[in-house]
Parts: sequence; C-alpha cells; structure tokens
Amino acid sequence: MPESRFDVLLQQAAGGSLTRREVLKRAAALGLGAPAIAALLAACGGGSPSSAATTTSSSSSSSGASTSTTTTTTSAASPAAGASPAAAATTAAATTRGQGGQLKLLWWEAPTILNAHLAQGTKDFDASRVVLEPLGDFDSNANVIPILADHAPSLTNGEVATDGKSVTWKLKSGVKWSDGQPFSSADVKFTFDYVTNTATAATTIGAYLNVASVDTPDDLTVVVNFKKPAPNWYVAFCGANGYILPQHILKDYVGAKARNAPFNLKPIGTNAFVVTDFTPGDHVNYAANDNYRDPTKPFFATVNLKGGGDATSAARASIQTGEVDYGWNLQVSADVLKSLETPTSPGKLLVYPSTNTEQIMVNLSDPNTTVDGQKSHFGTPHPFQSDPNVRKAYTLLIDRETMASKLYGPAGVASANVLVAPPKFVSKNTSWKYDVAGAEQVLDSAGWTKGSGGVRAKGGVQMKVVFQTTVNTLRQQEQELVKAAFDQAGISMTLKSVDASVYFSSDAGNPDTASHFYTDLEMFTNGPVDPYPIDFMIGWYGATSNIAQRENQWAGNNINRWQNSQYDSLYQQALTELDPAKQPALFIGMNDLVVNNGIVIDEVWRNGVSGANKKLQNMDPQTWASSELWNIANWTKSS
Repeated sequence: MPESRFDVLLQQAAGGSLTRREVLKRAAALGLGAPAIAALLAACGGGSPSSAATTTSSSSSSSGASTSTTTTTTSAASPAAGASPAAAATTAAATTRGQGGQLKLLWWEAPTILNAHLAQGTKDFDASRVVLEPLGDFDSNANVIPILADHAPSLTNGEVATDGKSVTWKLKSGVKWSDGQPFSSADVKFTFDYVTNTATAATTIGAYLNVASVDTPDDLTVVVNFKKPAPNWYVAFCGANGYILPQHILKDYVGAKARNAPFNLKPIGTNAFVVTDFTPGDHVNYAANDNYRDPTKPFFATVNLKGGGDATSAARASIQTGEVDYGWNLQVSADVLKSLETPTSPGKLLVYPSTNTEQIMVNLSDPNTTVDGQKSHFGTPHPFQSDPNVRKAYTLLIDRETMASKLYGPAGVASANVLVAPPKFVSKNTSWKYDVAGAEQVLDSAGWTKGSGGVRAKGGVQMKVVFQTTVNTLRQQEQELVKAAFDQAGISMTLKSVDASVYFSSDAGNPDTASHFYTDLEMFTNGPVDPYPIDFMIGWYGATSNIAQRENQWAGNNINRWQNSQYDSLYQQALTELDPAKQPALFIGMNDLVVNNGIVIDEVWRNGVSGANKKLQNMDPQTWASSELWNIANWTKSS
C-alpha cells in the first residue's frame, strides 16, 4: 500500500472528516494491519469501538410518516464481536482459506443466470456477485469503495476531470481471473464493448449510454470518456451494473451470441469463489477461488446458495431453526417476524436502510390486443388506464398504512414516492390518501359508472383488470387488500401470481415476465442502485428504444410504456447536470410526474431485512452496495 494513501487517510482521521466507522472501513479496504489501524484510531481520538455497530436511521414518507430502524451489522473492518480493531486485524491475518467449511445461503427467489449483464432481478445480480466484481462498490454514505480499482478517483486527486468528460481508474495489481489468467484494463474495455453492443441486449446498458469510449494506456489504467459531462462518472463499471467480464472467455460471445455463452451458467470471475455447479431456478454451489488475491480469504471452503421456496420458509430456516446461515429478503408479515427471533434462536434479524419501495406499475398499453406479434404494444393505448382520472382513482384505492403497519411491521413504512433515497432527491411535494369513496367520485365524474354486476364501464368498455406479482405470501396479502378496494369501487380484478424465477426471467419468449407486462397492473420491489439515480429514472424515459418491446427482447427499461415530454426534458438535463445545487429539482420533478400522473403507485418503503446466524460475522449490508454479498470474501463464522 503506497505510503501516501495511508498519509491521506491519517490526515482525514485526524481532521475529523471521517467517523471512526468510516476510518475502519477504509482501513479494511486498504488491507491495513493492526499497527496502522491503531494509529488511525488514535488520530480519531480514543479507544477501540466494539465490532458490532448499532446505528439508527430515520426516514420520512411524503405523508409525514417516519420509521426509525435499528440496524445491527458486523463491520468488515471489525470481525469479532467485542474485539478491538487491532485484535480483529490480528485474527484476520491468522485466517486460513477454507477453514470455515460450508456457508449456506437461502435466496427464495432462485437465480436463473449468473451473468448479471443479461439478468433481470436482484437474485441474479446477487448470485453473480459471489464470482464477479465491479471496479468499485458503494457504502451507505454514497462513497465509492474500491474493489478491482486501487482507489477511488476524485476531483482532488485529478482523476475525475473538472469538466465531467472523463474519469481515470487505476486498477489493483496482481489480480487474476479464477482460471489463472491476469486481469487487466483490456477486460474493462471489453466489458464496455460487450454491454454496448445492441445485439447483446444487455439489461445494464443504461449505465453505459453516456460513455463515448474507453482507453487503456497501460494494463492497470482505464480512462472512461463521456459523450456529455457525467455527474455520475462512477455509474459505469461500479455497483450492480459494473461487474467486469473476462475478455479471454467471452470474446466470441458478443452480440447475438451472448446468450449462448457457457459463461452465463458457469462464470469465470475475480471474486473469492468459483461456481462448481449451477441448476437454474434451484441452486448454485461455489468453492473457494484458489487464485483469489488475498491468500487468507475466503474463510469458507464452499458456499451453497439454495434458491426457491418462499420468504417465510427462508425466515424460519435462517432465524428459528438455523438450517441455513443467511436468509435473504425476508418479505414476510410483521407477526411472523416478531415471533421468530428469541434469545435462544440460532439466528437474528438483520435490518438496514434500503432504497427500495414496493410498487404497483400501471400499464399504459393494451395487454389484450396483439399488434405485430406482441401484446402491450406501446402504440396501442390501454382502453381505460390511459385516462388520468382512472389512474387518479387507483391511487386512492391503495391502503398503504395497513400494508406498512400490519403486513411489513419493522420492514416498511407507507410511501408515495418512487425515489426515496438519497435524501436530497426525495420529494416533499407528494402525498397519499386511502379513500374508496373519493375514488368512486373521481370515476363517476369521468363517466366510468357502475353497470351490470356493479362493474364500471364507459362506451361499452368494462373496467376489468388483471393484477400480477410473484408467488409470495406477503404479496398475495397485498393483492387481496388491493382487490377488496377495487371491487368495492366497481373495478373487477383478477389476481395472478407468477413464480419469481419466471417473473424476473430474462427469457424473451416467456410472456409472464415482468418486462413483458402482459397484464393491466403488476407489483414488485424497485429502487435505485447508485447514489446518482439517473439509471433508475430511465425507467420512465420515453425514447422508443427504451420502451420494453419485442424489438429489444423486452430489455427496455420503460415497461409502463409511458411517454411524457416534460419528464424526458428533466431526464435529459439530469444526465449532464454537474452542479449539485441544481440536481435535486430535476430528480424531484421526475418523481412528482411519475407519482402525480399515477404511472407508478408506491405502497411501502421497504427496509432491507434478512436473517443471519448469530455466529456469522462480518456481514456488512450497505444501502448502496451492489448486493448483500458484496463483501462475502470477508465473511467468517465463530465456532
């Protein structure tokens, strides 16, 4: 580690610009030993904190409701509960690769592909992250954590251009792919070429649309040149959209051949594990990567990621029975969550702030008419959801408070906004209200009146909708709440549940995927993956090429098929706005247009909730990280 980087960190610690927790994280990222860590903590001004850090964060919905979430996590910088950082560093240094046996993970939405650039759904990004890595990831404070990069670029060190037109990344030296081949800047450039080849139909292409070219002056230097000034210079090659691909493995699988690559099921990566076998929709088995850059890691010899089942079973297996070490995304009812964790249970709840909300998407196209071989064609308006009065009525028929308090409990709070983080981009202009009578008045005034069987109609068109989501007990309860209100208001609703492995599949031939959206309404969790959320807001950008359709294999981001010139103008401005003082108005404006036009009906702002064995250590879920598994190389387990 260059002495100058330690000096910079020491100055920041002494100057008070970093908290003790941030100092520990950065020290861990630099691979510092116990003496260096002790010096840094001394500069902060005092003794050693315990490794289990408890933080409290408050977040407010636009209605004024708030939630205070106590998050217990174990920092990567401080592995052992109760141990000092110096002792923790000593323990880490003595770790032997593979000594921990098998780590058992349970993802109740099973992965279907291990190439994140072709994936749809968190489960695929997570399963890929065990093997693949980006140049950088993000912590909860929106700081870049260097992963394959040697350090984070900045304006201060001159690696981020003052005009926003380029960024220079310096790569870690000595990194190898799991097959022993050297990792270099050529792989980063190849990843750009792979993703931006339109025939590849990469689902991550939105993160690279502003990249003009990628230069590689030497094996450890990457210069990313942008078409326009890039306020989010870090979005390409960082976080969930930034996993780097091996050129020597995939060079013959770019474009139309991309989905035929054996790599998609058995990737070669730079992270701490390699895939030994994978059954899509069921499980992934991993083994320690013998070529991983840190010879003391990973602690575990193997990882079994079991997919499928349901969230309730995952909660019980990870908290109540201890059958698995870690259970992901415990989207279960509040009463179940409260009953699982006891002083004698082998597992505990792990709750942390999230950027995600549970959303109902409204289809602006007609899912019952086939045009040019596809339904929900964006040129065919929905027979009644195209009416803004109908969408306004919909927003009044969602009982958010019951969903949040009765169904989610500590895992959520009622919300109207689609963009709930970072705080500076959160709108205070929106509100929500549950009012069935008010919804009926809106529909009556718009000419949608109750007729035969109490179902509303206008011009011979009856208001009958199909509402789909994944198979999940909690989501089915949400569906039932929505259906009861819609039925009361005179809108006939049919509920549809799709297995998550199908719903979030990237299979262009499967009509039941969320991106096909061949129903009137659909529900899932959604949110930004990087702190400058332009690639989240692309979800409602109206360019024809961005609309999910057969021509782009339903990989377009705009699945609502909504087009609005005012929104598009704000989006285009936000793409290049370098002034931090002007950015909030752009994002708040986009949020308000989506919310107030009833294009997306937000329900619950969800906290991240997982279950972890009480002996499992060093999990460090971060609000902005690419995955809860982003630092799996550091995970350990006490005996």
